[in-house]
Amino acid sequence: MEDGPPLILRQAQHEDAPCLAVLATQVFMDTYATGGVRPTMAREVLSAYSTAAFESALAAENTRLWVAEVDAHLVGFAQVRLDQAHELAPAGRPAELLRLYVQEPFTGRQVGTALLRQAELLARDAGAAVLWLTPWVHNARALAFYARRGYADHGLTWFHFEGESHPNRLLARMLAAPLHAV
Repeated sequence: MEDGPPLILRQAQHEDAPCLAVLATQVFMDTYATGGVRPTMAREVLSAYSTAAFESALAAENTRLWVAEVDAHLVGFAQVRLDQAHELAPAGRPAELLRLYVQEPFTGRQVGTALLRQAELLARDAGAAVLWLTPWVHNARALAFYARRGYADHGLTWFHFEGESHPNRLLARMLAAPLHAV
């Protein structure tokens, strides 16, 4: 980030859970609720992005959560789940990039790139050979972002909640082996 306070990446802490919940809700709604809010979507958001859901994720052994901060304000986060397989993902020990969310005023300012780089390092250092994710088919900006960073499209998959099915693409990238000291 060229102007203003520097971008700081750090591991998320328990006290970040309320801010993560609000930030995730805001980014989700800006991305997926472009036609308004339905009861099914409201229930999904209130459940998946609650403070308790983030407290649980922060406590999970297989989850890594890193935040992006500017001037002591959270502006984005990356959530990686280790050892998460998907039938469309390439062979190799997998990790899932469950979420990479950046608040709209900070898109285009390299926050997402920095968080993605950190997520790849976290996954690789935990032994993952492949990082995969499932963005919504109508999120053209996300699809282009990952394509520019070497993520290949491995096919159609679905996100299900409350009897609804939403089309996603499975994108994946092989991770370089960790460097070992000689």
